[in-house]
Amino acid sequence: MGHVFAPAVPSAKPADDSPFHAPSTGRMLGLDLARGLAILGMFAAHVGPDPSVGGPLGWVMEVARGRSSALFALLAGFTLVLLTGRPQPRTGRGGRQAIGRVLIRAAVLMVLGYALALLDTDVDVILSFYGLLFVLALPLYRLSARTLALIAASTALVMPQVLYVLRAAADVGDRSDVVVGLDPLARLTGSDGLLELFVTGEYPALTWFSFIVAGMAVARLDLTRRDVLTKLAGAGAALAVIGYGGSWLALHAVPGALAGASTATDGGPAASAWWSDAVGEEFAPGHPDWLLVASPHSQTTWSIVGNLGVALAVLAGCFLAVRLAGSRVRLLAPLAAVGSISLTAYVAHIMAIRLLGTFDGDEWAALPVLLGFAVAAMGSALLWTRFFRRGPLEYLLYSATKPARWIT
Repeated sequence: MGHVFAPAVPSAKPADDSPFHAPSTGRMLGLDLARGLAILGMFAAHVGPDPSVGGPLGWVMEVARGRSSALFALLAGFTLVLLTGRPQPRTGRGGRQAIGRVLIRAAVLMVLGYALALLDTDVDVILSFYGLLFVLALPLYRLSARTLALIAASTALVMPQVLYVLRAAADVGDRSDVVVGLDPLARLTGSDGLLELFVTGEYPALTWFSFIVAGMAVARLDLTRRDVLTKLAGAGAALAVIGYGGSWLALHAVPGALAGASTATDGGPAASAWWSDAVGEEFAPGHPDWLLVASPHSQTTWSIVGNLGVALAVLAGCFLAVRLAGSRVRLLAPLAAVGSISLTAYVAHIMAIRLLGTFDGDEWAALPVLLGFAVAAMGSALLWTRFFRRGPLEYLLYSATKPARWIT
């Protein structure tokens, strides 16, 4: 792998077999840093001030929405490659055992996701969708970075249109009720089951598949090389410009596009739909102008390209930050510590939301809540990782995957 970025610091001790990541070393400290940023972004989206406060704070809150989830999905793809072999995929018995561990991990994620949904918070829990994405992407784990990148690009171009058609079909009559009624998963979980996971949910697998495959492609690169990191950061910036800029251009160049996008969400402010969720996340089918927006949760090609660009740039930036930090890398320890126990941090923040009732903070009043969540997460993660190799839930997950060792 070449040059090792920096010695591991206490906050970057291996927290292996997390559903979000595999064993970390000094050279993977950048990965933990990216995970930590994604966690804090989740905090901002779930308990932070509403973007309507405006100014720099409102801008930061808006940026965190949707893009943090996209970064998580990208890191999930990176994880999948770490778990199945990097730089070369595992083969033979080792490969079969790795596949078994991933499948067990996916099942645990789905169960945990549905359990958290029962807490009835305002958080759209992503874990069940992640579990499904791990299963869907697993057959691709032996592919090269180039092939994976082509798959990510093609699905980003095609699947949003497929999703739009399927959502429109599900909205006609009682078709969705029929599908849900025939789904054992729906009856077992009290949700819309597979229809929700693939089509109607907040993170439908049809469109979020591109993120996890892109993450797999990145994991196949030699991230110890500065030129690779700078090219990755540049590619991310270019994709962000293409995604958000292309949406802005389309909304202003296509006659009636802004009005159509606004109508699709029953009058939402479409002027910022090229980058913001202010227009609304739920849309009524039958309005093809919606496919021109790039708001983070819109599930369009423009949004996937833009969000993926931001995620790639952040990931590359984290690796570069670790490389440039040198002897000052310990300053990054609190944030990296959160990333090293990301599953525990994610679940804990949802349980805290349920316990404290901090669902819809009143604008500026939500800022102390957000800061409290961030400080508590970094402090507790830093303390925990000084004494333990894995986070609490990471250890339970590691134990759950032990039966995969019996595979021959």
